[in-house]
Amino acid sequence: MIQPAQPELVTVTIDGKEVSVPKGTNVIEAARLVGTDVPHYCYHPKLSIAGNCRMCLIEMGMPMADRATREPIMDPETGKQKIGWIPRPQIGCATNVAPGMHIKTQSPLIKECREGVMEFLLINHPLDCPICDQAGECKLQEQATGYGRGYSRFIEQKNVKPKRTQLGPRVMLDDERCVLCSRCIRFSKEVAKDDVLGFVDRGSYSTLTCYPGKELANNYSLNTVDICPVGALTSTDFRFKMRVWFLKQTNSIDTESSVGANTVVWSREGVIYRITPRRNDEVNDTWMADSGRVLYKEVQAANRLTAISANGATATLEGAIAAAAELAKGGNVAVVGSGRSSVEEQFLTKKLAAAVDGEAFLVGRVGEGDGLLISADRNPNTRGALVTGLIDKLPESDLSALGAEIDAGRVKTIISVGEDLSAAGLSAEQLAKVAIVFIGTHGSDTTAAAKVVIPTLTVFEKNGSFINQQFRLQKFAKAIPGPAGAIDDLVVLDELIAALGGEATDGDLKSVWKSLNAEVSQLANVTYANLPATGLLLDSSAWAGLSFPEGESLHFKPAAAEASA
Repeated sequence: MIQPAQPELVTVTIDGKEVSVPKGTNVIEAARLVGTDVPHYCYHPKLSIAGNCRMCLIEMGMPMADRATREPIMDPETGKQKIGWIPRPQIGCATNVAPGMHIKTQSPLIKECREGVMEFLLINHPLDCPICDQAGECKLQEQATGYGRGYSRFIEQKNVKPKRTQLGPRVMLDDERCVLCSRCIRFSKEVAKDDVLGFVDRGSYSTLTCYPGKELANNYSLNTVDICPVGALTSTDFRFKMRVWFLKQTNSIDTESSVGANTVVWSREGVIYRITPRRNDEVNDTWMADSGRVLYKEVQAANRLTAISANGATATLEGAIAAAAELAKGGNVAVVGSGRSSVEEQFLTKKLAAAVDGEAFLVGRVGEGDGLLISADRNPNTRGALVTGLIDKLPESDLSALGAEIDAGRVKTIISVGEDLSAAGLSAEQLAKVAIVFIGTHGSDTTAAAKVVIPTLTVFEKNGSFINQQFRLQKFAKAIPGPAGAIDDLVVLDELIAALGGEATDGDLKSVWKSLNAEVSQLANVTYANLPATGLLLDSSAWAGLSFPEGESLHFKPAAAEASA
């Protein structure tokens, strides 16, 4: 594994506490490191500084020195260097720490300033918290409890602004809730590179809108909903579906490409309601693609497999394993693994291939990367297959090599772990020539032709790990239980390996990781339990000679680009 570089530190004093923070940190982030929250709306750690909400005001001072001699001016009472306080409050978001800086975040002046800002923001804000979709995660609501007046001195009519304005196919605007923080505008321009949002009109009549003839339709539009500090922008998919305080949050990984964006799955009573990004400054910052947010819908897809079958009839797991083992013992077996399987599953797939003495194949998926969080490799775990030894070279985009083996009569049985063989290039005639054992989640032409079908779990229903394009090992957790009839992939693979006389484990994560520690040098000192939430960067030098398909994207440069930089 690779250790990250240590940043240069500077020492500052925040509310009387001396603390060392990385050089270049602004006051909001420095205060966060010592457990102090500086309220803010327009500031976002991954966007440019706008400084327009004025909620993050702080008092700031620097050690005094004689202007002529530069000698420190000492306080005779305390024996310490005097602090020269700036007479007016400063905005914390645009103030970077400097050595010796003193900061007050809780003084009477600061409290009065924040109360003034809150009263100004609430003048035209509707009193619709009981029905607002942002309730429970609204920063305006939170700060109103700390700095709100509790009653209104405003006796004039509130400005009425547009409601339920469709900014794009997935984003709705309730403009009267907008506090003009401009986070959504800056995100669209700076991160998504799709400059379509702006303000029109002036003063309290300012309104967020799309430029004429444009709409917020890029594949990152829902990040504007995530960063909206109030309920002005909402997701059309999640809007009014569920109160957030009822939802359980589970850490997961976006599986649509090898980027491995960190995510949170929000669920209740076995039903997933939404997926949002999880901050990882080494992978995806705080963003994710819209396309990754709807992957949970595969859980309840119409073609979801829930019944075990063998030779055309419903079977028990034991019966299906026995039938699969009987087919495999006939010899001439090929195993098709998946770049969508977890590291643990790929490791057992490799053991399965060894148990049947067959060749292992993997299906490559290559598309066009967007330079941000969708990479060209559409498998989330191609690197996992390399690290575990399931494959020793990059996979082809189809199974034409396996098709040739079938046509030559050298393969009689195929065990497919989650891959639709038909979609991977095998013809119906080729599928008819072999006996197929399918272990996976969804029905397809392959399951229709299979002699044995064993339903398994989606990524939302199990624990495991992936290795992304950086060779960063990241884990995901079980968010909801699987449907009745679906079996954990590790259990199925382990029982099949045992039935074939192979090197089985106990069919759980702990035992699989014990074997991984012993057999895979890159994973020698790692366990699922001690894997950090932000992942662990592995030594990738063993695969430096491979031509991976990914181009440059957020926090990733291909090896060739790094070498030429």
